[in-house]
Amino acid sequence: MFFVDETIIKIKSGNGGAGCVSFRREKNIPFGGPNGGDGGDGGSVIFRVKQNVRTLYDLKRLKKFFAKNGSGGMGSQMNGKAGEDVYIEVPPGTALYDFETGDFLKDLVTENDEFVLLTGGKGGLGNMNFRSATNQAPRYAQPGLPGKEMKIKVELKLIADVGLVGFPNAGKSTLLSVVSDARPKIANYPFTTLIPNLGVFRVEYQTYVMADIPGIIEGASSGVGLGIEFLKHIERTKLLLFIIDLEDQDYELQFKKLRKEIKNYSTELYKKPYLIAASKYDLEDGNFKVELLEKEVGLKNVIPFSGITMDGIENLLYILKNTIHSIEEKEKVHV
Repeated sequence: MFFVDETIIKIKSGNGGAGCVSFRREKNIPFGGPNGGDGGDGGSVIFRVKQNVRTLYDLKRLKKFFAKNGSGGMGSQMNGKAGEDVYIEVPPGTALYDFETGDFLKDLVTENDEFVLLTGGKGGLGNMNFRSATNQAPRYAQPGLPGKEMKIKVELKLIADVGLVGFPNAGKSTLLSVVSDARPKIANYPFTTLIPNLGVFRVEYQTYVMADIPGIIEGASSGVGLGIEFLKHIERTKLLLFIIDLEDQDYELQFKKLRKEIKNYSTELYKKPYLIAASKYDLEDGNFKVELLEKEVGLKNVIPFSGITMDGIENLLYILKNTIHSIEEKEKVHV
């Protein structure tokens, strides 16, 4: 299955069923009163958040989602059956936009959340509703109201606590694989990661979600490479973790280059809290390179780690945990 994070679909709610014109006809009652039932309401279009849905692939494949029409009313005061609703299941972090106007409609983030975007047309009233003192035999029933239709742009932005940012082959996927059960593709060449990956890591009794996106390269904000297409998937994270590859000959310049690309993409993303981690710390000159990196970035808290020897992994996870909790406490104060 391909990873799809943006698509356009057409949706339509069902038409309401027509009311019925009918009269009671029984033995010894040749001229009974009106007994036409009401038409059923049309089905609605409902979006539902499901944790086990990871992509918008099915929406892109199916393209159209139409609810069923309501059935017409019948005699003997029998109402028509309501049209079946159509449920559209989406991953947490899905945003809906009106395709024609670009207006934002809804953000869907929580498991089992439901959002009725289009309600079905109302069923028409049968002729039994129009009997009066002056009209004992009404030969009129309402038609059902039509459903509504529209085009929707559906966009997925993954939800995570930590977003990994780095150049290709920096060690992001390796980190995700050693701290969680995620199994991203890992190899010693650029652009191994072609789609975003999510993993859950645990520190003591708390669990956190980490997002790995394809590596960013210089010029990404101008459309070069893959990473810029997926930066939206770390817009919802609480914390960015920049992964600096100590094996790269220009490792000490990577952070400034990455920050530049982030800033060009989004000032909001640029303002997010961040930490810096140095991968491949198991290199012979790892300590020396970390010291140089700290001088270059002007920080004393670069976190070294090795995904091969596991050195520094536990320390990194505890720092992530404490930083996330600190951010959450600040968010509570500002609510």
